[in-house]
Amino acid sequence: MSGARCRTLYPFSGERHGQGLRFAAGELITLLQVPDGGWWEGEKEDGLRGWFPASYVQLLEKPGMVPPPPGEESQTFVLPPGWQSYLSPQGRRYYVNTATNETTWERPSSSPGIPASPGPHRSSLPPTVNGYHTSGTPAHPPETAHMSVRKSTGDSQNLGSSSPGKKQSKENTITINCVTFPHPDTMPEQQLLKPTEWSYCDYFWADKKDPQGNGTVAGFELLLQKQLKGKQMQKEMSEFIRERIKIEEEYAKNLAKLSQNSLAAQEEGSLGEAWAQVKKSLADEAEVHLKFSAKLHSEVERPLMNFRENFKKDMKKCDHHIADLRKQLSSRYAAVEKARKALTERQRDLEMKTQQLEIKLSNKTEEDIKKARRKSTQAGDDLMRCVDLYNQAQSKWFEEMVTTTLELERLEVERVEMIRQHLCQYTQLRHETDMFNQSTVEPVDQLLRKVDPAKDRELWVREHKTGNIRPVDMEI
Repeated sequence: MSGARCRTLYPFSGERHGQGLRFAAGELITLLQVPDGGWWEGEKEDGLRGWFPASYVQLLEKPGMVPPPPGEESQTFVLPPGWQSYLSPQGRRYYVNTATNETTWERPSSSPGIPASPGPHRSSLPPTVNGYHTSGTPAHPPETAHMSVRKSTGDSQNLGSSSPGKKQSKENTITINCVTFPHPDTMPEQQLLKPTEWSYCDYFWADKKDPQGNGTVAGFELLLQKQLKGKQMQKEMSEFIRERIKIEEEYAKNLAKLSQNSLAAQEEGSLGEAWAQVKKSLADEAEVHLKFSAKLHSEVERPLMNFRENFKKDMKKCDHHIADLRKQLSSRYAAVEKARKALTERQRDLEMKTQQLEIKLSNKTEEDIKKARRKSTQAGDDLMRCVDLYNQAQSKWFEEMVTTTLELERLEVERVEMIRQHLCQYTQLRHETDMFNQSTVEPVDQLLRKVDPAKDRELWVREHKTGNIRPVDMEI
């Protein structure tokens, strides 16, 4: 479908996606890439390019002159009043009666209700899934189509058939939480929302086996466990700092007690002054460590403990919200499958009655065909409603998954950066404490350099001398 045009159904800001295309409802976009992942790349009329959800747009094909059937290229055919022609995403042309909403593969003739050539009957067709019907048949006219679902199948003429294209499509896709994604083996370069980053929003969509291998864990639950584990690690870091504070406080207390000890208090002279300074330095060092422990408490431990106090509660709300959307999506998906099977049965019944009409014409058979056609149309309308509800649930779940995973990614970056900053603050405080401790030792070092035993002896002698009598030699 590259090169086709589409019209936007809803406004899209594109702010949450690095390469998103911003548009308002009603704008025209030319498609550039249409992978199966549910996100298409397009170009607006002003030249802006970007990616957007496929469910926000509907494809456009202009109805007009019908190309002639094979072997009649020289003639031009005009559709009867009330009929319009459209192209399916596979390039097949089909026809829609705008009055009765009937569709057919065969070109209608000028006579109402009679096909131009014998073949399959007209019937209502199921709604689109990324431009394709859930059964593989072409879509209703884009002007009346609803939001498209990220799901692709092959092209076949009726819901009951299984064409090689359909089987090939199933092999090339995988269904995760009721949403079809391209198979990794078939798309080595899968389109990512953040191609240059290992972002949460591009992963964690599928479930994962638990360590015991007994059950499965939702990918989103893994992200929540990562966040809660980070919260627990942060709490344990805070407890570690608290133990460090206790050690500092106990150390400061012992230093202060030791500085008051009276041992060697009677030392005199310059050595006595140096010894007194040693004891005073212990008191100064005790004060430094008390200040260090106080700053650790206020600038490191408390911020780590108080950061995101209600984080666990907020994560539970987020988990419940995503889980509810996932259950709703699964329910809508089951309803679509049920409606699709019902439509298949109605179409088979209609096909069987049409074959009976070819064998034997009767009023009763014609009435049965009209009744079967009404039931088939009703089943198609029911499927359309189910797909529309599914599309809404799928789009909401997809947007919430992307938005929430990006938010969890932001919170993780914020948590790591916060812890890094406070650990840097811890090392800075340690450095300052070491500097202050060094400053308490410097006076002791200076006094120890001034210790002079000769001078101390002189001072002591002068203080305690008793007279000038010296001993003399005596003769024996």
